[in-house]
Amino acid sequence: MQDTRALALTFEVSGLPPVKTEALSIFAAGHRQATRVRALLQAACVAAQRTGWTPLSGPIEVDLVLRCPPGHRTSDASTLLGGVCAVLQDKKRVGSIGLAHLGVLVDVALYDDDRQIRKLSYTEEPAEDFSYEVRVAAVPAAV
Repeated sequence: MQDTRALALTFEVSGLPPVKTEALSIFAAGHRQATRVRALLQAACVAAQRTGWTPLSGPIEVDLVLRCPPGHRTSDASTLLGGVCAVLQDKKRVGSIGLAHLGVLVDVALYDDDRQIRKLSYTEEPAEDFSYEVRVAAVPAAV
């Protein structure tokens, strides 16, 4: 039987991505990144439901394209990628804080764990308003 699940998922989010810059979890209730975390989870949820996505368990690649007004980038690439990747992995392993405030969004995961990442890419494109595109894809098996 052929595996028909999607192996790549791309979606857009308005605004800025969450950034991971401190020891406090971006999932903590009331965290200053909460609005960005929720926006990313909602966009990922819609894209996953639309395509029938199931979280990947093998090697993956993550691409982030930030669209922003020229000269208005708010964070460096590593904190942007860190925030996006933290949000898109399975959150069930974040046992040290309560996640009930996320409601059903706590179950949104595009892959199991950041340790699966084999390739990361970050690109900036000029735009009038902030937005970003995320792509998560399975890394093809080596021949």
